[in-house]
Amino acid sequence: MNLKGILSDVVSNAVKQHISGGNQNRQQQPSGNTSGNSSGGYQPSPAGQSSGYSSGPGGYDPYASQPPQQQGGYQPSSDMYNQGYGGGSGYPSSGGPGYPSGGPGYPPSGAPGYPPQGPGGYGQQPSAYAPYPLDNQQPGYPPQQYGQGGPNYPPYGQQQQNQPYPQPGSQNYPSYGGGVYPTMAMDAVAQQFHGSRPGTGPGYQQPAYGPTMNANPSLRPTPTFNANADAETLRKAMKGFGTNNQKVIQVICGRTNWERQEINKAFKVMYGKDLIKDLKSELSGDFEDLILALMEPPAVYDANQLHKAMAGLGTKESVLIEIMCSRTNAQIQSIKLAYKQIYGRDLERELIGETSGHFKRLLTSLCAGGRDESSRTDPVKANHDARALYRAGEQRLGTDESTFNAILASQNYAQLRLVFAEYQKVSNHSIEQAINAEFSGDIKDGLLAIVKTIKNRAAFFAELLYNSMRGLGTRDTDLIRIVVTRAEIDLRDIRTEYQRMYKTSLENAIAGDCSGNYKEGLIALVKGNY
Repeated sequence: MNLKGILSDVVSNAVKQHISGGNQNRQQQPSGNTSGNSSGGYQPSPAGQSSGYSSGPGGYDPYASQPPQQQGGYQPSSDMYNQGYGGGSGYPSSGGPGYPSGGPGYPPSGAPGYPPQGPGGYGQQPSAYAPYPLDNQQPGYPPQQYGQGGPNYPPYGQQQQNQPYPQPGSQNYPSYGGGVYPTMAMDAVAQQFHGSRPGTGPGYQQPAYGPTMNANPSLRPTPTFNANADAETLRKAMKGFGTNNQKVIQVICGRTNWERQEINKAFKVMYGKDLIKDLKSELSGDFEDLILALMEPPAVYDANQLHKAMAGLGTKESVLIEIMCSRTNAQIQSIKLAYKQIYGRDLERELIGETSGHFKRLLTSLCAGGRDESSRTDPVKANHDARALYRAGEQRLGTDESTFNAILASQNYAQLRLVFAEYQKVSNHSIEQAINAEFSGDIKDGLLAIVKTIKNRAAFFAELLYNSMRGLGTRDTDLIRIVVTRAEIDLRDIRTEYQRMYKTSLENAIAGDCSGNYKEGLIALVKGNY
């Protein structure tokens, strides 16, 4: 073969190899399918090979009309569901299994467009109830610390560890009629609101039952408390002919509510009998009412008192005012839950159905349990609100009741004290005088109760006690309710205020209006157990 023929063959073979190599390269280009990619991104090209796409952002050809289609989303790796999520955010970290690595279209963690995640993948929840600052610091009413050695008493309205209160609506509540609560429902609810046994600690933490002012209760936990011994004492006191009422007073009126619930349980375990039923069968009259009131958990007792005030014809508004205007947010929530569990009805709806007008709106506001219970104060705002109250009342024809409601039912106690002081400057008289002049009936009584509890809670209850014993006869239900509900809170302070206001001791007032074991039981609660 001559030289020309050889060159022609070489050129022909080179052209064929070039054409064949181009077809092979096109067959090896990636398709964009990521079904086998555990990282959720696109399939990387083997080392040394071109991917077939230009290096534009996004991982696909910038000149193509559409990005590559994904088949069924990102395929997670096989072990994705067997591992925990890192970072404490509740989601896989960026670039981890199941999610594509950070890139266009996926902002990095913490970048704008995604809210910061708290532990567990949820934003941090606010505390259920704000702390109650001391009165000499700000309003609200904190748990008070007492001397060494006592157990930590569980606050009313505060959930106990491992024994949370059932959520409203989580049970099928039976419908109960009439004005008397059912015994079986009461037993179950009492156990739920009793809480767990308090541990020991360096001091006694007072139950947060109502804002107090440097509160001094008359009853504190018994250092040598023994539920079995107390149950035995009560059994012996009621066994046989007659009842040793002094022993009943000694035990029931000398223990805290938590301790009474423990005695109740011990009595049933030791003797197979119900302590409440035995007390009912052995006692009578006002003394029986006093002892049975002491045996009810505070939230349950308040719920029953509200129900009785609204049962039957007419409504005893003074009871609604006393309870709803003097309890904290946590207590109101517990009362609503107890009311629902005992009576199968919503407390707020009951209050709305039993009241009317601006008084109904005030109770609805208070029943929401949404008062600011912080210690923050703002003097400028206090002056603004004082002027708003003045314009809503004395400076106009008629009264804008909603302004009084909005301010008095929502702001914290320290702030309201500033508002009252500013109102005195603006009007040259007290807020009480303005309310007396501008309002009448139940709404007036409700607003005055709020003002009095804010200014001096012990004096407010001292006045209620005086009114329960004033004149002919005694309003025993009111007397029992106040003494029972304040014994572990501030009854010693109320006793002091009563002496200051009426120039006689509370014990002497009770002795002059009551008699027998009923009198002795009330005086034992007033004097206290320490």
